[in-house]
Amino acid sequence: MPVTVAGMKIAILDDYQHVALGYADWDSLGAEIEVCTEAFGGPDEVVARLAGFDVVVAMRERTPFPAAVLDRLPGLQLLVTTGQRNAAIDLAAAKRGGVVVSGTGNLTAPTAEHVWALILAAARGLPAEFRSMRDGGWQVGVGSTVRGKTLGLLGLGRLGAESARIGQAFGMKPIAWSRHLTAERAAEHGATLVSREELFAEADVLSIHLVLSERTRGLVGAADLAGMKPTALLVNTSRGPIVAEDALVEALREKKIAAAALDVYDTEPLPSDHPLRTLDNAILTPHIGYVSRESYEIFYRDAVEDIAAFQAGSPIRVVE
Repeated sequence: MPVTVAGMKIAILDDYQHVALGYADWDSLGAEIEVCTEAFGGPDEVVARLAGFDVVVAMRERTPFPAAVLDRLPGLQLLVTTGQRNAAIDLAAAKRGGVVVSGTGNLTAPTAEHVWALILAAARGLPAEFRSMRDGGWQVGVGSTVRGKTLGLLGLGRLGAESARIGQAFGMKPIAWSRHLTAERAAEHGATLVSREELFAEADVLSIHLVLSERTRGLVGAADLAGMKPTALLVNTSRGPIVAEDALVEALREKKIAAAALDVYDTEPLPSDHPLRTLDNAILTPHIGYVSRESYEIFYRDAVEDIAAFQAGSPIRVVE
């Protein structure tokens, strides 16, 4: 059933950059809107803050909506997620509670580009050079080129395939592995299928492009990291828990690998006292792979369309 416009309350979550209202015509909805700019502290705070809202707009997976949260929000009628997939939403619990879940369009280019921003920043030692210049210094390190090096891709879906193409443009040799990857599909994207062991052993740059699931959680462990070259770079723009975090911290501390360039973490936002923040060979960005003007325009425009369609009684882009 449609919600009366005058009575609708909408919460826009996790607008860390304070920009959500500027990317779409929210006034067209004629509703009461509250923007939350800080991450919630946990499930109890989520429930307390969102009680009484008819619609919630979630930015990716920044705020989880498990059954324990959804079951305590009886007034929630529409949950909009940016993108068409959100592992942090319990869709079965939403359906059981009569909550419609709608998604939005999405772009792969921003994340693919960010992969290479991280790779090149790490290869050329840019974080240290940035700090030196700001501190009044000059050259402090010697970087490396990527041309002629081996690019290992753990997963060759849309983002993995795009990374393979970009790697070829830089003169790299792409190799790839995932559970169901075939030699033919790898070849379609200019990559060579190798075994899992070969992937870790041969990669000069290893970039992760898998979806987080029970099968991939903790998939990259201490043994995998120990099998990498001591000069290798690990890049993760997918999901933090795919890599065993404690094992990665140890590998970086003991220089078992040269560096890790990370955009995703087990806990987000990353705690201020997290050990990764103390390591010079950890290049860190705050999960901004998908964050771009172009992405936000699509996310928030489509969110407004989703809400308007729900108001009219005809939900669109329903995620099931």
